[in-house]
Amino acid sequence: MRRETQNVLLVLLGGALLKIALNGQYLRYVKPSFLPFLIAAAVVMLGLAFTAIAQDIVRMRNKSKPLPAPVCAEAAAAEPGHDHDHEHGKSRSPWFLLLPVLTIFLIAPPALGAASVNPNDSRTVTEPSKRNGSANFEALPGGQVIPMKMTDFLTRVVWDDSGTLNGRDVRLTGFMYRDKGVNYLVRMVIGCCAADAQPMKVRLDGPRVPELKEIPADSWLELTGRVQPGTATEANAYTPAFDVSEIKPISAPAEQYES
Repeated sequence: MRRETQNVLLVLLGGALLKIALNGQYLRYVKPSFLPFLIAAAVVMLGLAFTAIAQDIVRMRNKSKPLPAPVCAEAAAAEPGHDHDHEHGKSRSPWFLLLPVLTIFLIAPPALGAASVNPNDSRTVTEPSKRNGSANFEALPGGQVIPMKMTDFLTRVVWDDSGTLNGRDVRLTGFMYRDKGVNYLVRMVIGCCAADAQPMKVRLDGPRVPELKEIPADSWLELTGRVQPGTATEANAYTPAFDVSEIKPISAPAEQYES
């Protein structure tokens, strides 16, 4: 790869990282805690690129006088640029490396949604570290409706033997997903980045479910309802039924993944 190509790639890649870091689009790909590392990586790449460009400019200015014309065919063949067509052909392939960088600049792929959900896969909630008869959970907050993360909701439903969520109204946020006519509210959960994302979901039930047929897949919703006790089992990958009492369409949140 030519030195000029390397410099261009570093500038564009560093610029792309800095762009998605500063405008918040990085949250489509990694956890919020990765922001300082993305900015640092972008600054390092841009610094290396501009340093190399500056060195090339200085080198060109200090370049010695041109060498005398070659005196024989062998010398002419050894001259740089003699096999111009061959070198030009060899230098084409590195430019394909620009495609993913330009994709980030021009398109910015969205966060994972309904198309990424495997109907046969659902993240299994992990058992709390302290468990003695019933799971050792913190007391639920007061109020008529409890806003909860999907991860916290499913963990408590599966492992809280005392059933503290039974009969309580809970508010969950996620996107619509359908499989074989069944409606689900889904939230993707990541460990570090979108590459390891897995879905956590609840099956939507209750008298208001017919209203969901008019809502397209991938639409973001804020749903209020109650869990149906005993519906989250190993056989259904711990996917509880959720009786919906309130449906509120919302815009996609800045942080579309849970961790």
